[in-house]
Amino acid sequence: MTYALPTSALETLDWTWEHFAPLYADLAARPIDGETLDGWLRDWTQVSDLFGETYARLSVATTRDTTDTIAETRFMRMLRKIYPQAMAAEQELRQKLLASSLEPAEFAVPLRKMRAEAELFREDNLPLLAETSRLAKEYNKLIGAQTVSWEGEERTLTQLRPLLQSDDRALRERVWQVSATRQLEDRTAINTIWQQLFELRQRIAAQADKPDYRAYSWQAMRRFDYTADDCLRFHDAIEQLVVPAAERVYARRRQQLGVDTLRPWDLEAPLPGVPALTPFTTVQELEERSEAALRKVDATFGDYFATMRREDLLDLDNRKGKAPGGYCATFEVVKRPFIFMNAVGLADDVRTILHEAGHAFHAFEAAQLAYNQQRDVPMEFAEVASMAMELLAAPYLKHSDGGFYGEEAYVRARIEHLEDMLCFWPYMAVVDGFQHWAYTHTQLATDATQCDRAWDALWQRFMRGQDWSGLDDERVTGWHRKLHLYGYPFYYVEYGLAQLGAVQVWRNALHDQPGAVAAYRSALALGGKRGLPDLFAAAGGRFAFDVETVGEAVELLENTIAELGA
Repeated sequence: MTYALPTSALETLDWTWEHFAPLYADLAARPIDGETLDGWLRDWTQVSDLFGETYARLSVATTRDTTDTIAETRFMRMLRKIYPQAMAAEQELRQKLLASSLEPAEFAVPLRKMRAEAELFREDNLPLLAETSRLAKEYNKLIGAQTVSWEGEERTLTQLRPLLQSDDRALRERVWQVSATRQLEDRTAINTIWQQLFELRQRIAAQADKPDYRAYSWQAMRRFDYTADDCLRFHDAIEQLVVPAAERVYARRRQQLGVDTLRPWDLEAPLPGVPALTPFTTVQELEERSEAALRKVDATFGDYFATMRREDLLDLDNRKGKAPGGYCATFEVVKRPFIFMNAVGLADDVRTILHEAGHAFHAFEAAQLAYNQQRDVPMEFAEVASMAMELLAAPYLKHSDGGFYGEEAYVRARIEHLEDMLCFWPYMAVVDGFQHWAYTHTQLATDATQCDRAWDALWQRFMRGQDWSGLDDERVTGWHRKLHLYGYPFYYVEYGLAQLGAVQVWRNALHDQPGAVAAYRSALALGGKRGLPDLFAAAGGRFAFDVETVGEAVELLENTIAELGA
């Protein structure tokens, strides 16, 4: 049978569990065999998509306006009264399929994920998981409310960021210090949220019979193709090969600026006599120029982005009360992605919209897959989709292609992008390393002072070349300003692994742009039907993060930077 369900979860935002319950009950009661399996899976997909889109829309609403009490009430109702029930019902259906011993075509990877989820599932954890989501929203609300008075106007800290690209060093320092002072005002509140989250996560792991939350996360995130020890070896490769390259970037920037040391407020400074990059001044320009560049990469990608513009699936500007960061959500019923970000006119914003567009194109390409479970893409490859798009679109960011920059500004933007990639890996190692430390040192990590010390030790190990002398409080509380630690635990190494994959896609495009884009699209269309090694291979790369692979990527990045004239 096929359910007569709403065509959009916009109609379900005020649904209660009583609306979803009969749908799940019907699926649980129906017998399945070789002949009925396909129809049963398609009906399960319909129901899962409807619940997933409802959850996504309610969550998105809380990030678009963290002061919207109606949106918050709706989302809290979802977390407390619907989400636990739905997860229990989903678990019952997974168990039903696994018990049947039936194996649908092209379902081996989804079945492997289901077995891992079934083994980990504990009904007692559902309210705890809902509570971690609530606390993550509290963190977002706290950060979204951080404003300062600047020249007589209330401004968000994100709105002040363009001033960090001023050629006036004293002004940059003042902006940075004002922002840092405001952030430190929430030190106690963020420490409290962290402690509550940490203790909840430890309880979740214990109830799932795991020795710690790291072991729980590894299974929950279905990391079948690499281990925690592999991550630590990746950190070592970064320390050996990338940290020196990043130090060369910082040294070059220090020399260009003519300063004795590179302070935090110098990291985005323009070169002397050279104005800051201003790729756009309005959100409309950001949308129009992004669409032009994406259409150059692939006509279909341009069409996808135009659809998102036409259907109001973009929320790009920064404003008071908006949650920090950027993301791409997927509305599964209508088969549409949604992009959220906080643009203020920076070159970073251009990379962010291209990054999130890569995620959106992944959703468009995978939407044709029959079953919801086949669209569950491993995050390590989902980030290849986004990071590769930044690089694939890079050649088309000039004014002559309808993009953002004149020739000189384009070269500067390209150099800054590639330098930022080199500098990202060490920072990724700090964030990932902090989580490995915290969830394997549980007696220490409930103490904010110990967390400060652990973050600082990692910072000193990987972030060499920046001068934070006299800024001890600001430096050691860096973990307060990384939202992944609060809302997406252990989700950060994916960016580092994916950047290696993205560099390989880009390497291929340097020799054959159409061929590289075709392979990239084919890989996106696979959704989650394959494991990481196969997905990377389909995109034209290999899933590896050893010294050799890291070294090849660093060499390509540094050589290209040199060719561009840095």
